[in-house]
Amino acid sequence: MRASSPLVRDLPVLLVAVVWGSSFLAVKHVATQETVLAMLVIRFGLVLPLLAVITRRALRALRPAEWLGGVLLGLILGSVFLLETYGSVNTSATNAGLIISLTMIFTPIAESALARTPLPRAFLAAAVLSLVGVGLLTQGGGLTAPSTGDLLVLGAAVVRTVHVLVMSRTRAIAGTDAMALTWVQLASATALFAAVSPFAGPAPWTPAAAWSAGQWLLVLHLGLLCTLFAFLVQMWAVRTTSPSRVSLLLGTEPLWAAVFGIAVGGDRLGVPALCGGVLVLAGTEWGRRALAPAAPAGRAAAAQSVPESV
Repeated sequence: MRASSPLVRDLPVLLVAVVWGSSFLAVKHVATQETVLAMLVIRFGLVLPLLAVITRRALRALRPAEWLGGVLLGLILGSVFLLETYGSVNTSATNAGLIISLTMIFTPIAESALARTPLPRAFLAAAVLSLVGVGLLTQGGGLTAPSTGDLLVLGAAVVRTVHVLVMSRTRAIAGTDAMALTWVQLASATALFAAVSPFAGPAPWTPAAAWSAGQWLLVLHLGLLCTLFAFLVQMWAVRTTSPSRVSLLLGTEPLWAAVFGIAVGGDRLGVPALCGGVLVLAGTEWGRRALAPAAPAGRAAAAQSVPESV
């Protein structure tokens, strides 16, 4: 098989989507309402030293304005992780993985509003389809209000959109090395988690000492695969294939979240929720394809510059 074959280029990116899809279930097996912050501190604390070694030269070259821009983005990113992780703990892995995919709908709508440019009708129809799907997905077996977890993950999707918009419009970080910028963001987010942790749960080492070997493997999975591996693959992929292709493959994340949630996590969806899940998958994919011909390559790459799944 030639090194340049499409399969060789696509397989690592698809694997990122798979591990991201598994992350929602992994979080549910490691974290509780009380230990979310502790788990996040340990997860990223494992990654930061490794990423610092990889990107040490680029970090030394950062200007003060780039550090400040990275810190601002890191605080927003930290809010994404907090909402998404607390939400994942309080809803099913399937719901979390599907609801968070609405970022793919929210971001173009927000960009269109800011730029005052119309969106294709096909995309608007896909957005409506996705929102109807989320409404059905959160119903479970009957007509009920969305759970707290569902609403928190929905909030994470909104803040993810803010993160993408701020990243694309912050002049101070234009042209900044992506790996160095990611380190600053993750370090800032981790500092936020560590600062808040004493007021919202036990110290990180308390749940860490109680975790089983299986739970530690899941934490390593979240840190090394869902964060470090995912970021390095994205950086490699946008240089060896088209950003739109990378986006298309990573867009299968909610499908894998549903697969893991149902097949491994034992999630049981009623008929309304099952129909809603199908509509979310169809709507987000339709929306992605509706925008694909017009999406600037640089923006597609920028949107994937930081791994944001739980």
